[in-house]
Amino acid sequence: MRDWLDDHPEVRTIRVAAADLNGQARGKRMPVRFARKVTTEGTRFPFSVLNLDIWGEDIDDSPLVFEAGDPDGILRPTERGFVPMPWLDAPTALLPIWMFHEDGRPFDGDPRHALARVVERYKARGLTPVVAVELEFYLIDDSTKTLRVPPSPRSGKRRQGAETLALRPLDAFDRFFTDLYDACEAMDIPADTAISEAGIGQFEINLMHGPDALKAADDAWLFKMLVKGLARSHGFAASFMAKPYEDYSGNGLHMHFSVLDEAGRNVFDDGTAQGSETMRQAVAGCLRALAGSTLLFAPHANSYDRLVPDAHAPTGIAWAYENRTAAIRIPSGASAARRIEHRSAGGDVNPYLLLAGVLGAALTGIEDALEPPPPITGNAYALDLPQMPATWSDAIDAFAADPVMPRILPAQLIENYLATKRQELHYVAQISPQEQIELYLDTV
Repeated sequence: MRDWLDDHPEVRTIRVAAADLNGQARGKRMPVRFARKVTTEGTRFPFSVLNLDIWGEDIDDSPLVFEAGDPDGILRPTERGFVPMPWLDAPTALLPIWMFHEDGRPFDGDPRHALARVVERYKARGLTPVVAVELEFYLIDDSTKTLRVPPSPRSGKRRQGAETLALRPLDAFDRFFTDLYDACEAMDIPADTAISEAGIGQFEINLMHGPDALKAADDAWLFKMLVKGLARSHGFAASFMAKPYEDYSGNGLHMHFSVLDEAGRNVFDDGTAQGSETMRQAVAGCLRALAGSTLLFAPHANSYDRLVPDAHAPTGIAWAYENRTAAIRIPSGASAARRIEHRSAGGDVNPYLLLAGVLGAALTGIEDALEPPPPITGNAYALDLPQMPATWSDAIDAFAADPVMPRILPAQLIENYLATKRQELHYVAQISPQEQIELYLDTV
């Protein structure tokens, strides 16, 4: 199969980039003449670059920096190859990469490798996860300190309230969404339905399901980069920040998944609306790990402004059939498509860590043949349920203490992630709410 770059001789520069623990793209810009070399030989930068804090600073006392001499890793292309960067003025190509040691071993601090390990564990059992994600984001006029919805390019007017599932806001920004869908097609991102959501200027786009969890995470990572870059080229901002507005719904990143066996059968399907025993075991694994993995689903200070009662984001540890107040929802529909929807994550997550955390937790439930508690009915916020950590500090402590996390994530990644979040917690506590918005709005 030809690489995208082979058919675009007009490209003069390329980017190579990997996702750090916060999902930030870290990499290099170089002339296109180096494309073949970087494709065959890779490139180098320090291991510590994948373990920077949200400001891009080294982690204090990180063993990757001064203790080890800040050595280089080797970064090699992922399976995707070059993709275009349609939000830039000049034709440019991006090569997603991931990090290895000199001897070819995967670097355990790379979040993409963490997901790959989980997928390999499924493969060893003859199983394949099928994954889809739904991403919510805001279009924002951030030209002043007060955030506002951008004026409609068609009418020049600003929305004054929420317009859930209304066509009018989609039509108002039709040129942006047309360009976005064209860009997704060019980048091989399987964008599906777009809807207007509950917040002013808030939208959701679904990415279609597929039997390749690594590609699903790649798609989500690239999609976030694309939406933010393309919005700026249209004269406004786009943000996946968990809670940009105090009075409106936060941004979620909901994940749907099922699991196929070697014959291609959905192991969550038993021909009924209740789903199979294997599905219930996966649910139980997700519930068991939910408190400990909250830090993966809510990685920033602002994330916890979204995780509050009656705000369309789960707070209790529970599951249910066709109930959006529960953290784990089993959607209705044909039994052959029986799946689990994990609703805890905010739009500010690292997609690789989200998928690794959810799929890894589900697999531990299957491995241990866990049985979940009875599904809830009614309003989860009104029930007496065990709760997810309500603060960033509590989530850090829960992640550090949870015995399931080492079964899901490499020890080095857990250590690096904890050091990153503790450093961020210390410094974010010293800045104002306005500075937090400025920090997270474009970054996450």
